[in-house]
Amino acid sequence: MSELQRRPTLMDVAEAAGVSRALVSIVMRGAPGAAESTRQRVLQAASDLGYRADSRARLLRSSRTKLLGLTFSSSQPFHAEIVDAAYAEASAKGYEITLSAVAGGRPEARAIETLLDVGAEALIIIAPTLSVDDLARHARQVPVVSLLREDVGEYVDSVSSDDHAGIVLAVDHLVGLGHRRIVHVDGGEAVSSDKRREAYRTEMVRHGLQPVVVSGGPGEEDGMSAGPILQADLPTAVIAFNDRSALGIMESFRAAGISIPSDVSVLGYDDSNFAKLSYVQLSSVSQDAPLLAAAAVGRAVDRIEGAKSPGSVVRTPHLVIRKTTAPAPEGNSDT
Repeated sequence: MSELQRRPTLMDVAEAAGVSRALVSIVMRGAPGAAESTRQRVLQAASDLGYRADSRARLLRSSRTKLLGLTFSSSQPFHAEIVDAAYAEASAKGYEITLSAVAGGRPEARAIETLLDVGAEALIIIAPTLSVDDLARHARQVPVVSLLREDVGEYVDSVSSDDHAGIVLAVDHLVGLGHRRIVHVDGGEAVSSDKRREAYRTEMVRHGLQPVVVSGGPGEEDGMSAGPILQADLPTAVIAFNDRSALGIMESFRAAGISIPSDVSVLGYDDSNFAKLSYVQLSSVSQDAPLLAAAAVGRAVDRIEGAKSPGSVVRTPHLVIRKTTAPAPEGNSDT
């Protein structure tokens, strides 16, 4: 490495500022013991040299890593929103987030192993698909927090959204608009799909309506595939498993000349950033990503810092009404 490429050190900053290395260390750690004028001179020298503290060296000198490992699906935009919020919450608590993606060819087990290898003190796993036994095995090494899934056994913390309450909001909203022929496109094998599907059936029966479930999945292509099935016996409203599925359904309808919401209302789930786009304006059930992230980080930190027993946090979602839901078409509300 050339002199130009060499990373500036504490000694370089000390020489530039005309102070001792120990005094530079005090300033960089924010510890008391340096006069304000000296502190400013050291910080200016560090800035001029492009000095940055080597966090890896600090961690190696410490028995703590202060790292929270977080796994997420690279194909799910809602997971990315949780990740963004988790960074801010962890920083406020004095921790760092290290990420490991679950993607095609990179299973969840491998993503978790990577986080353990770098010294994560706790794991936050978004929508885990591992068995209860596998999750318990990891929980014997470090605290594990399951995010968006609550059936994870007695050894794992969980933070989730009340899926039944979310579907109640969706069904009640559409029934209140006069809809009677409301179809649910489910999430296939995705986490939470079974709970939302059963909640939909329960709520339709409660309203004296016939539940109709179309098999789907968590992606836009799943919604597109469900489109022709829906068009064969067009309902007046559709509740999609999530926003991505809803977008696929909407695209299928538009390609067939079906107007939203004049002909069919479409309601999503997650209230992701996609739902908020000006040309989408999707009505959706919001799971409050920032609040979920804050609760998950809070559970992880509590367990690291002394809480002995795993706990469960269930948050209540809310409905965000935009432009894809409207009163049932005239003449179709009671059919």
